[in-house]
Amino acid sequence: MMLILNVVYVLIAIAIIALVLMQRGSGAQAGSGFGAGASGTVFGARGASNFLSKSTKWLAIAFFGITLFMAWHASHSARPTTQQNLGVMTQQQAPAGAPAAGELSVPAQPTTVPAAPAAQPQAAPTTVPAAPAPATGSQPQQDLPPVEAPSQGG
Repeated sequence: MMLILNVVYVLIAIAIIALVLMQRGSGAQAGSGFGAGASGTVFGARGASNFLSKSTKWLAIAFFGITLFMAWHASHSARPTTQQNLGVMTQQQAPAGAPAAGELSVPAQPTTVPAAPAAQPQAAPTTVPAAPAPATGSQPQQDLPPVEAPSQGG
């Protein structure tokens, strides 16, 4: 039954889309002055607006009705299963001290703990040059290259 209802549901959705696209918008009245007004008599003297709008309304009511029924049916037909077919997993034996479903379990301590390395290799000693001692005078000495006096000659 749900398969047939799904097919009808999709057909109604396509029909609503087609009917909405066939309806005239608010700017369609401007085209009637240039000869496009004669196409409105296909659906009767009042034009297509009444027929298309009523058809769209009833299809929309059917669409929403089917939607609500399908939602109600899906929520009421969903029953929890007692035993699911898990295939290979049904052959797996549960441990004796397994907690019940929904309870937390404390993981067991591992039997083998990796040992820390026995000895750390010593790093090779590095020699760092000592920083120069600060000057004791009032002005700090700076290592600047000597400045040569300009030579006077001709």
